[in-house]
Amino acid sequence: MCRRNSRDNRWPTACVAGSAIILDPGGVLPSTRSSHGASLTCRDLRRDGALVTEFVELSGGRIACDVLGEGPLVLLAHGIGDHRQAYRDVAPRLVAAGYRVVNMDIRGHGESSLDWVSETGRAAISRTDVARDMVEVIKHFGGPAVVVGHSISGGAATIVAATAPESVAGIVEINPFTLVQKFDVPGFFRVRRYRQGMLRLGLAATGSLRWWLRYLDVAYPSKPADYATYMAELAATLREPGRMAEFMKTGKSTPADAQAQLPNVGCPALVIMGTSDPDFVDPTAEGEAVISAMPPGVGQLATMAGGHYLHSEKPEATNELIVSFLETQVPEHRIG
Repeated sequence: MCRRNSRDNRWPTACVAGSAIILDPGGVLPSTRSSHGASLTCRDLRRDGALVTEFVELSGGRIACDVLGEGPLVLLAHGIGDHRQAYRDVAPRLVAAGYRVVNMDIRGHGESSLDWVSETGRAAISRTDVARDMVEVIKHFGGPAVVVGHSISGGAATIVAATAPESVAGIVEINPFTLVQKFDVPGFFRVRRYRQGMLRLGLAATGSLRWWLRYLDVAYPSKPADYATYMAELAATLREPGRMAEFMKTGKSTPADAQAQLPNVGCPALVIMGTSDPDFVDPTAEGEAVISAMPPGVGQLATMAGGHYLHSEKPEATNELIVSFLETQVPEHRIG
């Protein structure tokens, strides 16, 4: 199901009635298929030399980035306790659509360095921290960029758009934590997925990898074909010395910094929500609240059946929405 901003008559052209937004009947953009007809992945592109990993030295540390494709810049940033491989099936599709993709590990995650100094003055990773890293990465690769951020990075995308408008042509927030959250007691007892998610997140907050993986099992109501392999690789990354401690730093701040910047967003914005996201009692209402806090006409909301990790769970549908947004709402972010 797709929704428009009630103050704006524009609709993303990828929207159709129903629970998913998929324009290609085959589920894969033709130009992302190999000569054998299979969907190209980031692993294929790395093997073929079309994807390179670059370690970008910023003022506070080192950010690992996968770089692929040619064209206008799209910056991808994942959520907490994850790594850049979360966009493994979205990045090649964006390249096929004519974009240069930089897929970053946020600070403390994946292959990016540890022990950054936070703007909070505490041992924390805030949305403002991530936003400042995004701006430096965009400048390194030559912006402006369209920023695609998931969860905490969705909130960071808001901050980048508001505070560094010269670096951003548009933003896409996937199941973002952009608004300060309040625990919903009635919803906890009424909505089973929310109850499961909150209980498992609470236990994961103790630093338990086991409970984080159990939370992810709820956050992916349907599983991509490589789910088991991906989770094994993610778990191996989080077992590396210092990685869980860095992950836990993301819980030491709130989205208040992002929420405060929503009225200052001036570029086109798309919020994508999964209707089965266990982090929210009503994911659609959450997305609508984010859009409503932006200036009139700036934001659009799209919803689809899925959980918190739409870019991994439903990459084809997620990509269709992103590309449609780029082509219809940020048409100047093109070459030719």
